[in-house]
Amino acid sequence: MSISTVPPHVRLVNEVAEQFGHKPIEVAAAEVAVHLRDFWEPRMKKALLEHVAEGGEGLDPVALRAAEVLGQASS
Repeated sequence: MSISTVPPHVRLVNEVAEQFGHKPIEVAAAEVAVHLRDFWEPRMKKALLEHVAEGGEGLDPVALRAAEVLGQASS
């Protein structure tokens, strides 16, 4: 995935995840998931969860785990 084809939801969640990179992955993922739940609009969350369901290409490991946590909370 080139930088010009990175979907906005992937770029943004990776940027958020980067801010928590100094924490253990599960702690960071939980905090990123809270941010996504509280501040992202439903269409962005849906696009992220669909991206994960399609394999999650380009997602930072913290971002991927946060999306999984978000998806579990949404179920």
